[in-house]
Parts: sequence; structure tokens; C-alpha cells
Amino acid sequence: MIEPTIANRDVTLHILKTFGIHMSKKLGQNFLIDEQVVQAIVQAANIQTGDAVLEIGPGIGTLTQGLVRSGAQVTAVEIDRQLVTVLAKTLEGYENVRVVHGDILRVNISQEMGTDSYKVVANLPYYITTPIIMGLLEQRLPVELLVTMVQKEVARRMVALPGTKDYGALSVAVQYYTEPEIMFIVPPRSFVPAPAVESAVIRCTVRTQPPVTVQSEKLFFQIVKAAFSQRRKTLFNALKTTGRPPEEIKEALLAAGIDGARRGETLSLEEFAAITNYWSK
Repeated sequence: MIEPTIANRDVTLHILKTFGIHMSKKLGQNFLIDEQVVQAIVQAANIQTGDAVLEIGPGIGTLTQGLVRSGAQVTAVEIDRQLVTVLAKTLEGYENVRVVHGDILRVNISQEMGTDSYKVVANLPYYITTPIIMGLLEQRLPVELLVTMVQKEVARRMVALPGTKDYGALSVAVQYYTEPEIMFIVPPRSFVPAPAVESAVIRCTVRTQPPVTVQSEKLFFQIVKAAFSQRRKTLFNALKTTGRPPEEIKEALLAAGIDGARRGETLSLEEFAAITNYWSK
């Protein structure tokens, strides 16, 4: 039996009506109805038969279907209990998928996925994109690749370079852990209901080693957070929020060859690392 393609406006609306689903703004639910986008996401993740994939927020199974049809072994984590019931029906024809009811920020991912490497593929709710991505990266899970659909503005921040308006703490963190690249833009018409903004699919290849060596990652990210906490302030003044005395700040900046009058958004990862390692002595 050939299962109908979920990434279709009529099929999606039929599923929503059949199960009495009302889109939740709280959960950021917009349902993908473009099969070409689904296939492009699967291709961006370079899914091969047998690949282990963690999908976050499968919804009614639109992207899930594309993944399982490509031969992936999918573990899909869904927070909405009603949608878990829907998934049991929409994915009943596939054996290579397992649905887990839970909040991805609380689920024991290691327990669900094991210790072998896997890929993360997701159409993330806009309101919780950053906590999910950073939570996955900070845990140092055996993830080799993240391919996620996010708000276009967030994707631009993730790949932004120093000195640009989009460059910030998220840029530094994502680029510390991964090599990110925007794969393609997804227009609002690809969803029901259509969101007010464009989306982007971003691929983050997880690094085996960070691009810079730091003595303390905790201190590194404290410095990054301080530098971007008040973007209008000079770096010297922004770093005062770390609690370090002014003389220590001057010494670190001098040793790193960094002008304290610069703004935090002009610093490269290497320069943040230089300050970190000076203070780690």
C-alpha cells in the first residue's frame, strides 16, 4: 500500500480536520505542505539507508515521512500528546520510525539515541530554536550533522561574520561547535498557516575539534556573553560585567593586542580565545 504524501495542502488539511487539530501559536505550529522542500531537506542531510536520525517536533509526520522513505532509522520526539496520536496513524505504514512523547529539552537524548553517531533533522518552532540547538551542541552528543529549518533571521545570525549587524553570541557559539551554512530559503507559502516571515534551512556540520583552543570553555562563553550584552558599549566597558577589575581587563586586552575601544561584535573567535586564555593563566 502506497501511503499518501503528507507534504501536500489537501492531505495536510484533511489530516488536521480528521483529528480536529487546531494550530497552536504557543507551540509555534506551522505545517509544511511543500514536497520539494521536504526532499531538499533530506538531500541537505545526505540521508543514506540505515542512517540514525533524531527528528525534533515531527508534527503530523510531514518531514518524518520523507526521512523514512529515504531509508533512515528515525527517532521522532514530539511534545504535543495529540500529535503523538496522529503520528501513530500517519506513520503506521513505516517500520523504521519510533515516536517518543516528550520535551526535547528534558528528554534523555543519550538514552534514546545511544552512543553511535547520528544526524539531527528538524523543522524547529521559531520560539524555541536557540535553546534547542545550543542544548544539543553543549551536551557534546555524538551528533555529526544538524539540518534544521529556522526563521531566516536566525539562520543569518548563525552564519554571520565579525563586524556585521547579525553577528552576536549565537554566531560565536554555533561557529565554535559547528561549520554552519545556509542551504536554501523557504517561503511562507510552503506552510499552513503561512508564517509572517521567511524560513531557512541551515546545515551545521559538527566539528571534531573547535576552531580555537581555550583553557576554559565556561570562561570563553562568559566573555562572549559579556561582550554582546550591551552592544553600544566599548569592549572594555562591556567586560566589566564579568566582575574583573579594570586593570585585569586592560592587561588582557593589551596582551591579546585588542583595542578596548572596539565593540564586541568586531571580535573574532580567535580574539575571544586570546582574552580567555590570558585570564586562564
